[in-house]
Amino acid sequence: MPKAELHVHLEGTLEPELKFELAMRNGLSLPYGSAEDMRAAYSFNDLSSFLAVYYEGMSVLRSERDFYDLAMTYFRKARSQNVVYAEVFFDPQAHTARGVPFGTVIDGLRRAQADALSLGLRTQLIMCFLRDMSASSAMRTLEQSLAYRDLIVGVGLDSDERGNPPVKFSEVFARARSEGYRLTMHCDVDQEDSAGHIRQCLDDIGVERIDHGVNCVEDDDLLRRLRESGIGLTACPISNSYVTDGLKAREIKLMLEHSLLVTVNSDDPAYFPGYINENFMAVTSEAPLDKQQVVRLARNAFTIAWMDGADRDRYLQDLDAYAGG
Repeated sequence: MPKAELHVHLEGTLEPELKFELAMRNGLSLPYGSAEDMRAAYSFNDLSSFLAVYYEGMSVLRSERDFYDLAMTYFRKARSQNVVYAEVFFDPQAHTARGVPFGTVIDGLRRAQADALSLGLRTQLIMCFLRDMSASSAMRTLEQSLAYRDLIVGVGLDSDERGNPPVKFSEVFARARSEGYRLTMHCDVDQEDSAGHIRQCLDDIGVERIDHGVNCVEDDDLLRRLRESGIGLTACPISNSYVTDGLKAREIKLMLEHSLLVTVNSDDPAYFPGYINENFMAVTSEAPLDKQQVVRLARNAFTIAWMDGADRDRYLQDLDAYAGG
């Protein structure tokens, strides 16, 4: 099935094998004897415990070549699972805070994007702000990004949600909108005041998409508003199972039954093992979903993707050809 992926963090695709390769390239040592030891040491039971390992792992990313290899490795893997279009997150603050220039990050990523076209994979970049850093830091990052405005389709908000509600970044996102960026925000699963944060995204920020957002099923009014507004939601089943009490597959099925534009994605597949196909298989087996519902998940992704109408029509025609086969 041809697929679009709309919620994947490039830094979250840094597999242990590549991490070791980049550490050696950059003369760094890692506190693990092998990639297998590293993978075995991954132990997460909530968002915070995951983030501690996630940010530590980024230390091996130093040069333009490193960011190229990071992105290209994911692009090859995604294409092997018949992803034909991807909007990928990157976290510039996590790198500039370590002294890596913004341009180093973006130059490596855009070179990989150009090479991915030869694989049959079109990609766009979404720049995320780290919500556990200050709004002024996010604003400085936004201003840095303007020199690369034509390379970045939109902005998002990720990292630790505790004490960092969407409204903390209202001015940053208003400025981003004025600069022509598309807007999305994470509303992570089972966080404090999850439904309230989704409302802030709708009422105070005016997002076009919500990343995760499955707690909307707890509020009938939110379900109605999301359905009527056509806001897309990018769910990530396998990562849900590592930071909360399960895949949330039944919630995803309920979102489909309420005609929400929910999608399935891989989030941080190097840490929550499973790329997009594995996420589709996980939610399909637990919910369960029939073929028509699975195709709807894929159709929703193309429908809410930030692309022009002609490209969307072409992708949907290919999906219809699959569905009719």
